Amino acid sequence: MATTGRRIAIFVIAYNAVHHLIDTMKRITPEVYAQVEEIFVIDDASSDNTYYAALGYKYYHGVEKLKVFRNEKNQRYGGNQKVGYRYAIERGFDVVCMLHGDGQYGPEALPLLLEPFEQGADMVFGSRMVVAGQARAGGMPLYKFVGNRVLTKIQNRFTGLGISEFHSGYRLYSCHALKEIPFASFTNEWHFDTEILLSMHERGKKIVERPIPTYYGDEICHVNGIPYAAHCVFTSARFWWERRHGRLAYPGPLDVPAPGLPAPAVPANVAASSAFRSIPRLTLGAPLPIVEASETRPEPVEAS
Repeated sequence: MATTGRRIAIFVIAYNAVHHLIDTMKRITPEVYAQVEEIFVIDDASSDNTYYAALGYKYYHGVEKLKVFRNEKNQRYGGNQKVGYRYAIERGFDVVCMLHGDGQYGPEALPLLLEPFEQGADMVFGSRMVVAGQARAGGMPLYKFVGNRVLTKIQNRFTGLGISEFHSGYRLYSCHALKEIPFASFTNEWHFDTEILLSMHERGKKIVERPIPTYYGDEICHVNGIPYAAHCVFTSARFWWERRHGRLAYPGPLDVPAPGLPAPAVPANVAASSAFRSIPRLTLGAPLPIVEASETRPEPVEAS
């Protein structure tokens, strides 16, 4: 794994993962641990002891690179990613690797997934569908396998991506690419993964998928399958519609065009002419009262 000159962080996204979080972090190989600058856990206001388990692991084992945060309010899956990516950008990292705290996506695959960044990748995700039969052999339930394949086929038709699956949560991003993606405006729900993928795609970012092994155990799945599938199809259809009309599906502040050149000044003799005097004046009503508004952003709370 070559990571010359890159500042790499591992973002462990966690919610009610007390039974799996420590084992997941222990599976980060020494090779990867030596190369990363920071591992940060963001517990999304879990109702179990996920936060305290992470703290105990940090202090008992003296894991200096590990930082532990906790959202004061639950931000949902997409919202927690927003908090993590904003933190990674503000810390100045070059690459952020999202690792699920329940261990479903093996940390052992990180060396393989980090390699494409040496060739200029903007996003890398691990796919369980690249190798035929591997997903089922790894314990993926039949209904999830069939649903994954059907949804991916529909979404590929709408988006033209042509990838092996849309629904892997094993994702690594260039923070420089993330800066150009308006992810703060995306959903806080599970189809955040689809929105950020399509936003990368429509901006021409280099997306690479690599095969990963499939692990299914006793972890609890928090995804409601039918609404998730509907959101994914709708999101992909909306992407197709906007692109068909030549518009970005996910425009951000950097995508708003500058106004055209200002109108030239009107000479005094022209302004005083009858042509200008004949233009009726607009009658404006009373101005609307200004209502102060405030915006709050979730802040992770760092362990003291």
